[in-house]
Amino acid sequence: MPDNPIAFLFPGQGSQKVGMLAAAHERFAVVGETFAEASDALGYDMWSLVCDGPQESLNLTATTQPVLLTSSVALWRAWRDQSGPAPTVMAGHSLGEFSALVCAGVLDFADAVRLVRKRGEFMQSAVPVGEGAMAAIIGLDDEGINAVCTQVSAGGAGVVAAVNFNSPGQVVIAGHSGAVEAAIAGLKEAGAKRAMPLPVSAPFHTELMRPAGEQLREALADIALSAPAIPVVHNVHAQTESDPARIRELLVRQIHSPVQWTRCVEEIVRSGARHAVECGPGKVLSGLNRRIDKSLASYGLEEPDALLESIAACAGTGDEV
Repeated sequence: MPDNPIAFLFPGQGSQKVGMLAAAHERFAVVGETFAEASDALGYDMWSLVCDGPQESLNLTATTQPVLLTSSVALWRAWRDQSGPAPTVMAGHSLGEFSALVCAGVLDFADAVRLVRKRGEFMQSAVPVGEGAMAAIIGLDDEGINAVCTQVSAGGAGVVAAVNFNSPGQVVIAGHSGAVEAAIAGLKEAGAKRAMPLPVSAPFHTELMRPAGEQLREALADIALSAPAIPVVHNVHAQTESDPARIRELLVRQIHSPVQWTRCVEEIVRSGARHAVECGPGKVLSGLNRRIDKSLASYGLEEPDALLESIAACAGTGDEV
């Protein structure tokens, strides 16, 4: 094992913003080249959308997913071009798992860009706009959240469940809009510090996404998957998998299963990683890392100077950033 084992973590939806990666695009040619590849694969100028917006278009899930995947792959390529040390393990949050699989050599980049656009379309069409909702719950343990969701679902208000176990005390619930509203009220009564509806249009990672999972299975049937060159910890069970057929099945299950992010990070720490590089826009995952395990030093790559400083720190030749 290297002296400084490194994990690469790839963010999911919510990290996108107009103007992201502008400095990296100017500094590293490979960033522009990566966006050009994605634009060719999808048939529109992705970089113009990132630069000019509008944000509302960037937030549409069938657009968000390929844009974020492209952003992560672009920063990964910039890291490699600048001789950044190789990671020992990877993981991605929800959509970010696809980014991780591209960077680990499992999925071809162009295939993945087209696939996650379809994934976004499948997820949105599974539940009509307005009928699904998600909410972030702060300050209540997993057991308490699960109990309230089970009670609400049994009461006939619709389906609601915990779907993102992001860190201790930070969980996202999702389901039918009425059931989520009822769960928010129940969770506040149970002692949650905050319960905030999220600005999304579909209840991701719930049983309501099963039709999207079957559509994704059909789309995956036409795509070649390879064994990972770098281990990837999967959202569904917080374990690595080397068999492409099993990885294919995990991607189908992931769309309607909870994201076990806390367990994924705990598994990464158990594997020996002491550095975590957030390979994508924003710092959401770095913030979660601090809540999950403070021993994990976290780094960002969105800004060019941060990328170079992160390389120095992870290579053991610079200070932590």
